[in-house]
Amino acid sequence: MRRAMQSLALAVQESLERDPHAGDLYILWGRRGLLVKILSHDGLGMSLYAKRLDHGRFIWPSTSVGAVSISAAQMAYMLEGIDWWTPQLSWRPQSGG
Repeated sequence: MRRAMQSLALAVQESLERDPHAGDLYILWGRRGLLVKILSHDGLGMSLYAKRLDHGRFIWPSTSVGAVSISAAQMAYMLEGIDWWTPQLSWRPQSGG
């Protein structure tokens, strides 16, 4: 997950054979499931967002192919650290500091 925006866009183009500039969101994750990066293009420019969980792991769908389509609700659950197969929090912080 050390890749920057241009190399992630190239990976989407070469590995998934998709256009990274088409307006879709591409969510890429690290091996341990602690970090995800979201690559998007809004017609004006490319954006890269990153989210790292303090505790727990992102719940990711198993796949035999390179890409999986998920709904907006499933993406929201995943980004909150909720297992979207059985929606419940995987971990909740107990204190702010």
